[in-house]
Amino acid sequence: MGLVAPLCVAQKANAQEWLKDRRYQEGIGVRTGDFELHPGIAAEVGYDSNWFLRSHKVDGTRIANGEPNVPVQEGALLRITPSINFSTLGPQRRAGDTDAAAKPTVTFRGGLSATYREFFGPQRLRDQRNVSATANLRLDILPDRPIGFGIEGLYTRTIQPNTTGDPDQSFNRNDIDGKVELITVPGGGTLDWRFGYGLHATLFENSAAVPYNNITHEAYTKGRWKFRPRTAFLYDGSARFRNYLSDADRATVRLFDSTPVRARLGINGLITSRFAFLGMVGWGASFSRPASLPQVKQYNSVIGQAEFKFFLTPAPGDADAGTSLLLSSIAIGYTRDFQSSYLGSHYGSDRGYAKMQYMFAGRVLLSLEGGVAALTYPDLYYPDFAPAPQANSLAQSAWTDIRADATLFAEYRFSNSFGVNTTFIYTTNISDTRLPINSVPQSGTAGGDLYDLNYRRFQAFLGVRWFL
Repeated sequence: MGLVAPLCVAQKANAQEWLKDRRYQEGIGVRTGDFELHPGIAAEVGYDSNWFLRSHKVDGTRIANGEPNVPVQEGALLRITPSINFSTLGPQRRAGDTDAAAKPTVTFRGGLSATYREFFGPQRLRDQRNVSATANLRLDILPDRPIGFGIEGLYTRTIQPNTTGDPDQSFNRNDIDGKVELITVPGGGTLDWRFGYGLHATLFENSAAVPYNNITHEAYTKGRWKFRPRTAFLYDGSARFRNYLSDADRATVRLFDSTPVRARLGINGLITSRFAFLGMVGWGASFSRPASLPQVKQYNSVIGQAEFKFFLTPAPGDADAGTSLLLSSIAIGYTRDFQSSYLGSHYGSDRGYAKMQYMFAGRVLLSLEGGVAALTYPDLYYPDFAPAPQANSLAQSAWTDIRADATLFAEYRFSNSFGVNTTFIYTTNISDTRLPINSVPQSGTAGGDLYDLNYRRFQAFLGVRWFL
């Protein structure tokens, strides 16, 4: 497998656009006693130009993830996605009750969804049929009180193929998240502050990726002070403790435990009824361990975000208005951050982006987002078990890739519960780097000695969706 493993593991899968936000997904719903249900089902036919994320470069060099042994594979697919969201009654439904003035002591909201993918094309592509799934639940105790509590859980099964196309060597994984929060809202909501603990586990299903299993503990706090009706100061800070499990010794590149720390301070608010600004700035450090080793490289730099937003219609007078996806808006922004990585200890990201959300008369929904990021990786080292002279030696000097992406989602709703939609997604990774493969023990790559970091992928879907 060689360096194919960490590169495939690091790729991200894209969920359907309406699954990313309940305000896209839900319709009028069904009331059953003190609860409301929002079932739905969607079917899409589509095209994927590069499901395996193979390199498109053809220059005469033998590479492990491209021509001639493993060329780019395109194909058609069918996606079927049933879903259901459930919750205690929302404010709109409670407003008509005789006891609407009484605040509930417990509220919850949750959801379940699954996506079955059927592929059409060569046998290696048809063998990729599988099911991804998501389940989430949020429980709030004493909501809208001076002191309350929150409990949250999330499970996600992600389908991630290997560039070789072998389903028995895929990187399908299960992510399990849990979170508990103490929520304080003194002074009638002018100030609110949260203190929380989170646990995240990433567990891979196939033996090829078991070395990348990891568990992360997180302690965090975030607060907001509304000093004007439409403006608020923001703060967030966190410390995470990321640890690879014992099988990490079998990874094909050197993996490092870490304690990433972040702290940011900023402001969010409406400048006018149509212009909003979000600005956050702070510091982040990776604290990879053990820091005494020369192979351990650290991220230690400024992090932050800046975003300007224009509302196509006047926004409500609230500091949270800029977060609503049902308000038509255009935004441009920039983010700087870092992430723990399976390829080296971390990578830094500087990304500029633009996005637009448009909602008209409850019928037309349009979402467009695109961005370009510079991803900076540190020096990469071979693991301890590599034979001399490779063990703990430099495999690749630090490098920077350019990642560009664009997503368009459009839906026309013929009624409150039926719509036709289309989705277009384009991603590309631009790099001058090719990582060595065959120097790593048991690489098992027949394609060549190098793994090329370039790829491009286009996806297009047309579907129908029923929802309540």
